[in-house]
Amino acid sequence: MSDNPVLLAEERSEFGKGAARRARRAGKVPTVLYGHGAEPRHLDVPGHDLFLIVRGTKNALVELKIEGKTQLALVKDVQVHPVRRDILHADFLAVKAGEKVDVEVPVVVVGEAAPGTVHSLEEFTILVKAAATSIPENLEVSIEGLEAGSAVHVSDLKLPAGVEVELDPETVIVAVQEAAAEEAEEAAEEAVAEGDAEAAAE
Repeated sequence: MSDNPVLLAEERSEFGKGAARRARRAGKVPTVLYGHGAEPRHLDVPGHDLFLIVRGTKNALVELKIEGKTQLALVKDVQVHPVRRDILHADFLAVKAGEKVDVEVPVVVVGEAAPGTVHSLEEFTILVKAAATSIPENLEVSIEGLEAGSAVHVSDLKLPAGVEVELDPETVIVAVQEAAAEEAEEAAEEAVAEGDAEAAAE
């Protein structure tokens, strides 16, 4: 049995803004499924179920149940209402289990650079090629103990097996600089405050 979430999808026969509004009033989200050279398929899927799937996952892999048949698909784009935050529309890319796809994966910085420094994230997402069933949730970049003037490049990434980066190996992901006087002072004050709190607790 697959671990991928399942969405019950219905073929859409009506198009246009009016049809989309009626679908949303019924708790459904208009979507389009494309890929593998086939004609795009216009579908409606349950809005709440889709929201739960994409809430914490940028590259969600789902199983679409369409007229009794199953299609593995990757969520490629989600349009959200700017105020209500509900999903207005979504695009799916049809994929096969062993197929590799190009996806953008978020970068997450871990660790602390050397005292008196600050880091800047130069690439918030990185384009990778990975098997549709093995897309990493994020790429961790460690800056533990890095001194001012240091940088983490694409070539420094520790990638999961089978994942390839679509960027130049010399591309800088994170740069570490000397902290400005104000920032260094704030960091020092925080360190002193933490020390006082530890002393009081002893």
